[in-house]
Order: sequence, then structure tokens, then C-alpha cells
Amino acid sequence: MYEWLTDVNTWVAIMKIIGINIVLSGDNAVVIALACRNLPPVQQKRGIFFGGMAAIVLRIILTIFAVVLLTQPYLKIGGSVLLLWIAVKLLLPEDENGDGVEAQENLYKAIKTILIADLVMSLDNVLGVAAVANGDIVLLIIGLVISMPLIIYGSTLILKLMTRFPVVITLGAALLGYVAGEMAVTDGAIEDWLNANARWLHMLAPIAGAAFVVAMGKLVVWHRQRRHAVTEISVVEQEPGEPRR
Repeated sequence: MYEWLTDVNTWVAIMKIIGINIVLSGDNAVVIALACRNLPPVQQKRGIFFGGMAAIVLRIILTIFAVVLLTQPYLKIGGSVLLLWIAVKLLLPEDENGDGVEAQENLYKAIKTILIADLVMSLDNVLGVAAVANGDIVLLIIGLVISMPLIIYGSTLILKLMTRFPVVITLGAALLGYVAGEMAVTDGAIEDWLNANARWLHMLAPIAGAAFVVAMGKLVVWHRQRRHAVTEISVVEQEPGEPRR
């Protein structure tokens, strides 16, 4: 029953699965850190832990159905659009009007964001893991579970860097945009046509995705600041002032 524990090929496959997750989960660690950066310190640790665990469980489920998922046309294109939206949203600062929202509710929102982003970003990852596992569900689960602490530790490290160097937030969101661009041009519905007629899009699309996220994030932040400034001016003008002489 436990012969597989002494099988060298089994352990080689597990190491391959761990390696794939280390290499391909950097962007997942980024999105976990981005989603949790506005939480209080105690909630940050919980968000990273529970968000990471939920992402691993989701990835196991995705891997089981990876072959079916990735054969569906336009799935990656739709996922890339969703990922662009998530990246822009994560780039925005916490709404100043949200002070009354309980931290626990923000924790749930952070975990939900992590799950949605991981669902979108893990398609290529899970296909590679499924290929290594070769249909062995036990092997698959073992490899992903071992990878979980690595993803959580990576998220914690990135979160500390974001606190110390705010530019890391912009770089992280740009990375998600880059991944979205890569995902779009590898969709089965258009990949063959692009390879034959517009291979240059494989290089341009990721760069365009990163640039779009950063530009859109800055535009939305500028619009919010401008609207906030106009609101403050209106409030000041409505306040009773000194009588004119």
C-alpha cells in the first residue's frame, strides 16, 4: 500500500510539482500580498494564511479539471480581462470613506479577491502540474500541499517589501497585467492565427497589459483625488463665513 513512498520516480515527480509551483506562483504570491496590504497587521497574517490555503485547495480542484478547462475557447481571453480588472483594483488605495467597514469584512474581501485572481492566474500552472502528476491525484495533492508554505512565505516577504518600498505595489500590479497579456495571446481560439500572422503580439500583449494596468490605476487615483478636492471646496464654500463688509 505504501510502496510509492519508496519509489524514486514518485519523489522526483513531487519535486517537479514543487518546482513548478515555486517558479509559476510568484505572481500568485504578489496578488495575495496586494490583496492583504490594506488590512491591519493581525488581519494581514490571517488573510495571507487563509487566502493561501484557499488558493491551494482551489488549485487542486482546478488541476483535476485542467485539461477540460484549457480546451475551452476564449476562456483565457475572458480570464485575462478579469485579471486586468483585478490588477487595477489592487493598485488603488483603500477608499477613505470605508473607515466604518469592519476589519473582518475586509478580510473576507481580501480572501475573495485572492481566490478570484488565483482562479484566473493558475490555468497554465495547473496544466503543468497535472502533466507531472500524470493523473495521480494523491501525488498531485502532496505536491501542492508541500508548496503551500512556500507561497505563503513568499506573500509575507512581498508584503513587507510593499510596506517599506511602495513602488513594489505598482510593480506587482504591473506583473499581473503582464500575466494577463500573456494569457490572452495563448488562448486556443486565436493562438494558431497569431503564430501564423502576428507573432509580434506575443511580445507586445504582455507589455501592453502591464502598461494598461499602471496607466489606468494612476488615472483612477487622479480622478478620485480630483473629485475629493472638488468635494472639499464645495463643503468649505457652504460653511457660513464672515459677513461681507
